Amino acid sequence: MNLTGGIVLYAVLWFLTLFILLPIGLISQDEAGEVVPGTHGGAPHNPELGRKALWATVISAVLWVGCAYLILGGAITQEDVIGWDRLIR
Repeated sequence: MNLTGGIVLYAVLWFLTLFILLPIGLISQDEAGEVVPGTHGGAPHNPELGRKALWATVISAVLWVGCAYLILGGAITQEDVIGWDRLIR
């Protein structure tokens, strides 16, 4: 894994983690009882994006370290990945 591959892997993991975290703990405006005029009642009351982005950063960093260890440590090689297509044939 080179520098570019590491950055791309981290970015993909970060966005996947963020999209998983977004609906967790979400309270709609209807549930909070404060619907802002012009918005849908199902819109989030307080999405706490900063806190979720921080958690996404921490979780994706841990996942990235695990993936980098597997790739750079030689547990998974390019030959292994190339051979995976034999599993579905």
